[in-house]
Amino acid sequence: MAAQLNPFRKAFQLPAKQRINWFPGHMTKGMRQIQQKLRTVDCIVEIHDARIPLAGRNSQFFDTITGSGVKPHILVLNKVDLLGANLQKSVIQQLRRQQPELRHILFTNCKDQRNHGVLDILPLATRLVGESSRFNRTQAAEHNLMIIGVPNVGKSSVINVLRNVHLKRKSAARVGAEAGITRAVGERIKIQENPPVYMIDTPGILQPSVKDDEMGMKLALVGCLPDHIVGEDLIADYLLYWLNTHRRYDYVEKLKLSSGPNDNISAVLAEYAHREELFHKVKQYDGRVEVMTNLLAAARKFIHFFRSGQLGRINLDEPIGFR
Repeated sequence: MAAQLNPFRKAFQLPAKQRINWFPGHMTKGMRQIQQKLRTVDCIVEIHDARIPLAGRNSQFFDTITGSGVKPHILVLNKVDLLGANLQKSVIQQLRRQQPELRHILFTNCKDQRNHGVLDILPLATRLVGESSRFNRTQAAEHNLMIIGVPNVGKSSVINVLRNVHLKRKSAARVGAEAGITRAVGERIKIQENPPVYMIDTPGILQPSVKDDEMGMKLALVGCLPDHIVGEDLIADYLLYWLNTHRRYDYVEKLKLSSGPNDNISAVLAEYAHREELFHKVKQYDGRVEVMTNLLAAARKFIHFFRSGQLGRINLDEPIGFR
């Protein structure tokens, strides 16, 4: 669809009464455990969602990494199948503008064990550990890799793929579609025999203070928090805002909207729910039962279309006007 002059919202704001706890208590405990384990770690493997290469990367991780002597650091951008190959170069440029010292960036897709990015993690980590001073671990024969990142970006999946590829063994780390499956720093998980290489799984940890509404909503949109904490209606509204702001109107055809691009999430969801016959029964205060369009079900479908790549390959940190 040809781009039109954009009459929609210029900024996204949470409702005045909306309060979201972006940093639950178990994350504080997890950060403490990470710091305590760091002396036994030879290399940090940071996993992040390729669709948000900038948003939500926890600044405290970098303080932790450099606070005990510089550790080799690899940034792994997972779920690259939802980003697309044509956006990888621009993402690397974005990252290095923000963090010039960031040298080692890999793109992975843990759903595909043949993905070269996943297979490159261990050889790169082994080389970086071999080139580093290792300080108090110079005599240790084994390599310990710590895997860190925000919730639900595929940390446990990366461990399981590496274990399966290099040891031909079944999964050892719990995985799930919902954020927060790993709640504490785990024991070492062996992923290679010679030399012995272990990975330490950690809970997903967000920034202690998410002051920027947009950053928080990007994290929610890719699933870094359970949907019910933020609310599917609000997540769907942010998705609509982002798509309109970036003139990405594929959703109009996907949702079969007769009126074209629209900035009103209630109107969009109502039209889609009616067309798809998404209804539910609502009991009124006087006891009557009415059949109404199910806006929540429509919001969940809209979010699913984004998360499954059906609205196109998207970098949510892409500047407005990039295309």
